[in-house]
Amino acid sequence: MIRTRLAPLALAAGLLLTGCGTAAPAASAPSSGGYHGPEPTSPLPRPSFVLTDTSGAPYDFTAQTAGRPTLLYFGYTSCPDECITAMADVAAALRATPAALRASTRVVFVTTDPARDSAPRLRGWLDKFSTSFVGLVGTQAQVDAAQRAAAVPVAERAGPVPTLPGRPAEHTHAPGTPPHTHEHPLGYGVEHSTVIFAYDASDHLPVIYPGGSSPTDIAADLPVLARKETL
Repeated sequence: MIRTRLAPLALAAGLLLTGCGTAAPAASAPSSGGYHGPEPTSPLPRPSFVLTDTSGAPYDFTAQTAGRPTLLYFGYTSCPDECITAMADVAAALRATPAALRASTRVVFVTTDPARDSAPRLRGWLDKFSTSFVGLVGTQAQVDAAQRAAAVPVAERAGPVPTLPGRPAEHTHAPGTPPHTHEHPLGYGVEHSTVIFAYDASDHLPVIYPGGSSPTDIAADLPVLARKETL
């Protein structure tokens, strides 16, 4: 079900992006900004796309996150391991962050499975991590366009997710995955980027966090992301 793909951003950062359930080893670029993750050789601008949030309102990503440290992730609620781990890591990082910085940071999760991830389903799933996390949905074409705007490989539907015999909503957890349960049968998988994209207060992308990055590293970088700098 899982196959490795390269993205323009991955090439710039020397990083492989993988499908859900597998995290490839990351090759970090030399850190010039003191970050704890791979740095794109040329920081990309904050992407521009409009989707719908879980309350049903239009959400202009550029306008509503501008000037704030922002963590962006593309995934889906039936993801066996990677999406749950990423959101749990982000939540843990924010808990270790001073209150003022935590309040100014935006976390945005875009579903890559709009056929199954309704707004209520996505909201209920995100609330397990934080009620402050923004969930975005849209048509397949809109979600694909958002991924292209962020220089992310467009997610693709894959084969069935291996589950435990007679238990279609349960699977063998990958090592390091937080304990979790699924409310719906896992069904088919979706190949998608497993990278957390971190935008700074100057509206650029100076660092990314591949699967396996630690909450401690993300928390340590948030104060740096909150500083406005002239590139």
